[in-house]
Amino acid sequence: MSDGLEGVIAANTVLSDVDGLAGCLVIRGYSLDDLAGRTRFEDVAHLLFDGFFDDMPSDLTAALGAARVAVFAETAAIDAGLLKLTPVEAMRALTARLADGDGLDTALKLLAAPAVFIPAVVRAQAGQSLVPPDASLRHSADILRMLRGRLASAAEAEALDAYLVTVSDHGLNASTFAARVVASTQAGLTSAVLAGISALKGPLHGGAPGPVIDMLDGIGRPENARAWLEAALDRGERLMGFGHRVYRVRDPRADVLKAAVRRMSEGSSVLPGRVAFAEAVEKAALAILRDRKPDRPLDINVEFYTALLLEALAFPPSTFTGVFAMGRVAGWIAHAREQLAGGRLIRPASRYIGPQPRRAA
Repeated sequence: MSDGLEGVIAANTVLSDVDGLAGCLVIRGYSLDDLAGRTRFEDVAHLLFDGFFDDMPSDLTAALGAARVAVFAETAAIDAGLLKLTPVEAMRALTARLADGDGLDTALKLLAAPAVFIPAVVRAQAGQSLVPPDASLRHSADILRMLRGRLASAAEAEALDAYLVTVSDHGLNASTFAARVVASTQAGLTSAVLAGISALKGPLHGGAPGPVIDMLDGIGRPENARAWLEAALDRGERLMGFGHRVYRVRDPRADVLKAAVRRMSEGSSVLPGRVAFAEAVEKAALAILRDRKPDRPLDINVEFYTALLLEALAFPPSTFTGVFAMGRVAGWIAHAREQLAGGRLIRPASRYIGPQPRRAA
């Protein structure tokens, strides 16, 4: 037995490969460096879906745009009770209204769901009118338009694309495994995606980028970084944005997102200062971790620059996990279809360690 299934091979996949020792991520035969910042999210979704849907068009842009329009109808269900939930919980509730199925139509609606529902919930919670989708726009540009009520710049849309591509798939992580388990029961793609969302919202999986902003705001200035970080570690707290279950070197996704933030900062009067501050915090944290934990390989992970990028795009920290789902849903769907195509019902064994039955006196 391996606690937490550490090192246990539970599936064969053609979708992604995570090499934690080398710090490499491969998605469907392409290095992350060859995709992020160069490829639209729609194209990576097509890459992940390829071979799992017989009727898939050569370009998903129009079909995904139509799917955004279709799922927007479900925002009519937003009520006072739903608005009391966190954005990711409200998004999950709205996604649950979509019919289950295994075909491309269901897949595209699920791909569109977080992109439509997160902006809608944010605006509704702020007392603002909802912005319907524009099917003619690329996916990332329409997400930002629905969130902010105005068109995004090309640089902003490209930055969000880089993020969505970067998190689209990442091996057999907790949420992807949950989605595959549900898919193996033939429950349908909607049920599988709901399982993925439920696993992602846990703070040990997809809930950490928001606290990175809290950490940066708490530090305030570069010269405060070392003292603040040392005090946090003295209290037994974890430094948000550092360390990863799989990577024993720097998370390759961190550098991709750092580059995306830097590109977006060109021409900005504010963002370059925020980037420089984050880099100072990163440098201080890595030095402290090397001193305090020399035997543990703790480096920056995807969450650190995710927080900076999403903050710059005007996503509230409360939405960060939901924005993560906008990208990862492509991987969940692809894994669910892969599981259906060649996998058995997932049913691992357990070892009983409880008391034995008592014999009657």
